[in-house]
Amino acid sequence: MIDIGVNLTSSQFDADRPEVVARARAAGVTALILTGTNLEESRAVADYAAGQPGFCHATAGIHPHDAKTFDGQSLLELERLAARPQVVAIGECGLDYNRDFSPRPQQDAAFAAQLELAAGLQLPVFMHCRDAHPRFIEILKPWRHRLPAVVLHCFTGSEQELRDCLALDLHIGITGWICDERRGRELQRLVRLIPAERLMIETDSPYLIPRDLSPKPASRRNEPAYLPHIARRIAEYRGDEPDALIAAVTATSRAFFRIEEKS
Repeated sequence: MIDIGVNLTSSQFDADRPEVVARARAAGVTALILTGTNLEESRAVADYAAGQPGFCHATAGIHPHDAKTFDGQSLLELERLAARPQVVAIGECGLDYNRDFSPRPQQDAAFAAQLELAAGLQLPVFMHCRDAHPRFIEILKPWRHRLPAVVLHCFTGSEQELRDCLALDLHIGITGWICDERRGRELQRLVRLIPAERLMIETDSPYLIPRDLSPKPASRRNEPAYLPHIARRIAEYRGDEPDALIAAVTATSRAFFRIEEKS
C-alpha cells in the first residue's frame, strides 16, 4: 500500500528516520509520498527520496501557511524541483483560512500560481483545504480541466463539500482522522460515498495518530507503519473487504502519481 502523505522531514523524525522507514516497509507499505510544504522542505524531501529510489517519492510546493513567502522566484525554484525524477506532484498547496498564518490574498495567489505551474508541467496536484471550501473551489475550478489529476488530502469536510470535490473529479485522501471516535464520525459515514477509483489513503504523519490503536503507542507521533490500521478502518466503514480495498487504493495511487514511470 502507498502512504500518499508523509511529512518525513519533520523534526519529530530526526532521531530515528531510517527506523521509521524500515518499520513502514515491514508493515507492508510499498511506497511513501513525502510532502514538500515550502522550498526548503521540498528540496529536503526530493533529496531524501533520491536516496530511497522506488520506495520514496516527493512533492514540491508551498503550503498556504507559507504563502507569505511566495514570489516569482519561488515559482522558478518549484519548476526546477519539479524536473527532478523524484518529484511526482506539485504541492502541498491550497488554502487554510482556519489559522491564517499567511494573509488570505497571498494564499489565494500562491495557490493559483501553483495550479498554473502544475498545468504547464502536466503534473498532478496535492492540495490542502481548511475552512476555505467556497474560495478553494472557486480558484480550482477554472484550472481543473487543464490538470491531469488532483487530490484533496486529509479530507475532513461535509457531505456537500465532498460532493463538490467529486463533481470536479478530485481524488480524496483519507487519514487516521477516520479512527477518531469523536471528530471522525461524519467521515466514517461519508467515506462510503467516495468511488473506489477516487480514494487514496495516508497517515499525514507525524500528525493525526489513529486514536483507536491497540495497544496504544507510548508516543503520540504518527508514522507510516500505522497505514494498514487506517486502511482496515476505512474498509470497515465502507463495507469493503480489506485486501480488496488495499489493492484498489494502491492501484489508484500508483496511477495518480505515475510512480512506475518515475521510479
